Amino acid sequence: MRSDTAAALFAEVAAAQGEFKVPSVCAGVLRDGALVWTGERGRFATAGGDLPGADVQYRIGSITKTLTAVLIMQCRDDGLLGLNDAVGKHLPGVAFGDLTVRQLLAHSGGMNAEPEGPWWERNPGVSYDELVAAMDDAHAAGPADRRHHYSNLGYGLLGEIVSRVRGESWLELVRSRILAPLGMTRTTYFPTAPKADGFSVHPFSGQLVPEPAYDSGAMAPAGQLWSTIEDLARYAAFWIDPVHDVLSRDSVEEMAAPVASDPQEALTASYGLGLRLIADDPHLLVGHTGSMPGFLAGLFVDRDRRVGAVTLGNATYGRVASLAPDLIRILAKYEPPLTQEWVPEPSLAQGADLLGHWYWGNTPMTITVSGGILQLSGGLSTRLAPLGPDLYQGRDGYLAGERLRVIRDGGTITHLNVATFVLTRTPYGA
Repeated sequence: MRSDTAAALFAEVAAAQGEFKVPSVCAGVLRDGALVWTGERGRFATAGGDLPGADVQYRIGSITKTLTAVLIMQCRDDGLLGLNDAVGKHLPGVAFGDLTVRQLLAHSGGMNAEPEGPWWERNPGVSYDELVAAMDDAHAAGPADRRHHYSNLGYGLLGEIVSRVRGESWLELVRSRILAPLGMTRTTYFPTAPKADGFSVHPFSGQLVPEPAYDSGAMAPAGQLWSTIEDLARYAAFWIDPVHDVLSRDSVEEMAAPVASDPQEALTASYGLGLRLIADDPHLLVGHTGSMPGFLAGLFVDRDRRVGAVTLGNATYGRVASLAPDLIRILAKYEPPLTQEWVPEPSLAQGADLLGHWYWGNTPMTITVSGGILQLSGGLSTRLAPLGPDLYQGRDGYLAGERLRVIRDGGTITHLNVATFVLTRTPYGA
């Protein structure tokens, strides 16, 4: 990394720490899935003045939800549940049992944000039975599928679902099915040294006020975990280059597609299946923010540009979570990703006779190949995945999921039929 890039990144971290009075801030930046820069600011990772660092644990809050969502997708991919299953199918008798697993993942079910009783983040956790005993459909914040309404409570239920369908605890599943395959050895349920202390800062005296850190119990799947910059970088790299032993690339792409949004933020931010999405025109940032008393965290990646940033801080309020997208923007400004090196295309196993010009009526279109994948461009645009002889499926755009059939007469192509649209080699009237 160039020195001016590193200086700009550090200046941004320093501004966030100083302007918002955060006792300590740690940050890391990734490029091509590798941690290429780390920086720290602030001298109070602990009340005794221990310094922050890339291996110091901080609580990551709701970034925990993304791991719970991965466990749900693993269960779906293994045929143990369906995203459209009613929650009550897996948790009989629970309130909101008519909502679907998908709605809980995307916070689109209208469920109330927090469990009943004392604020769960600042009090000892309760058992699952105690959690659901206090739930009531009448506490819904609104109807399902009307808007994105964030619900910590929903992720408590999702954690119980994965535990029941797998027959193991949520924590053991996180450890065995995510942390171990990704080498995240410093991500834990309870903190282990070196670790930061959680603080709030008194608004008038500027003194540090210790914040509690309880076992969240049944709400742990919503925000319990502790981690480090180095471990979060490994996790961020997974969202850029999915590890198949954890989750397939197709499932990651499904999670990173928008499902729900707040009407006031629909054009700038939305939510996928367990992931926050930030529109950063013309790019899309994917990840999550996190907060628990005394701690803030952020993890975002740009999957197309293969860059990302992770941030941790030990304050209840401040610019820490939103710092991660800002660091991505700085990296892109100072060191824009290089255009991918061009190399000659390999021979196509199927579809070479489709290359060239086509017409949809009088609208010109073209089929080319890029990266070994057929590309239809023009009035209708999509990448084409072969499904069988003379049969393809659109991978994106308007034609995503639609079939393209090659129609032949005696071996000669007469036309293409894609979602009933007819493409011919010559325009109408020719």
